[in-house]
Amino acid sequence: MELFEAINNRRSIRKYRSDPVDDKKIETILEAGRWAPSWANTQCWRFIVIRDPEIRAGLADTLFTIKTPDKEIPNPGAGAFSTAPVIIVVCAEIGKSGAKHGSGDGSTEYLTDKGDWFMFDTALAVQNMVLAAHALGLGTVIIGAFDAVQAAKVLGVPDGYRVVILFPLGVPDQEGKAPPRKELSEITVRDRWSK
Repeated sequence: MELFEAINNRRSIRKYRSDPVDDKKIETILEAGRWAPSWANTQCWRFIVIRDPEIRAGLADTLFTIKTPDKEIPNPGAGAFSTAPVIIVVCAEIGKSGAKHGSGDGSTEYLTDKGDWFMFDTALAVQNMVLAAHALGLGTVIIGAFDAVQAAKVLGVPDGYRVVILFPLGVPDQEGKAPPRKELSEITVRDRWSK
């Protein structure tokens, strides 16, 4: 699949067939994440591949419900945790990306006003992985509305790491639809942003 075709056509998939995903495809997807750029090549990301139904169910229990003014609704991605054969969890080693470490005193100084750069670096890896999955004919949905502390307990994530993203992975059992996109003229400024 051509790159721009993958970018334009990849959609969030929330319904999956139970078909297994072979290890070679998973490795290809993980390689795509591994080759993402990162701050000073720190590669703060860590990937957990989950096939075990009990662990998938434990992660499903960490998902937040969506509160609207009228009611609470289940997380739209919740159903994927029981049907997708694989969940990939992306974690980050914190205090590494975007940081300059002191000379032996254990101090850390962040080099931008944005602090730890782990969210940016893991997002780059996730984008590579979901595009690779799409190119392989697989579906994904990026899930961020969950209790990351509880998810870390379910997964046994050690101190110094944070769970950032969960994404189900499998053969789609639905057709993804493109939501409307803003025109470039609505989101692009040339040279200087003025009022």
